[in-house]
Amino acid sequence: MIVCVAVVGHQNNPLYIQSFTEADDALKLHHIVHCSLDVIDERVNNPKKSGPLLNETFLGLLYPTENYKVYGYLTNTKVKFILVTTDLDVKDADVRNFFRRFHAAYGDAVSNPFHVPGKKITSRTFAESVSTIVKAFGLSSAG
Repeated sequence: MIVCVAVVGHQNNPLYIQSFTEADDALKLHHIVHCSLDVIDERVNNPKKSGPLLNETFLGLLYPTENYKVYGYLTNTKVKFILVTTDLDVKDADVRNFFRRFHAAYGDAVSNPFHVPGKKITSRTFAESVSTIVKAFGLSSAG
């Protein structure tokens, strides 16, 4: 089950964070998202040590915690997508598919002529798209 998704700008400024749990966990999830930025920076700046090729946007599992797994994705414009899930046995193919759909929704949101680049995403349509993608992820990983 997905508990949090985030879009973080190229200057590590939060553009969109949505948690799908109780309000008590929201602060903890924001902290997890913030900590994952260090892991992303390390992977991007030291590609030989830890992984993906320079043209690979899917960063894979960033790090597991006791209750969560954190996955990352980096766009060509250095915008970071972060996914926090409670499922400890998620398939990489499901996560890649999630990020592909999430990236498409993000592209639609920032293509809006009223959106100011680098500012928080406040589009209700984007939030609804994210909720739909999250629900579909839950169904595909359960089946």
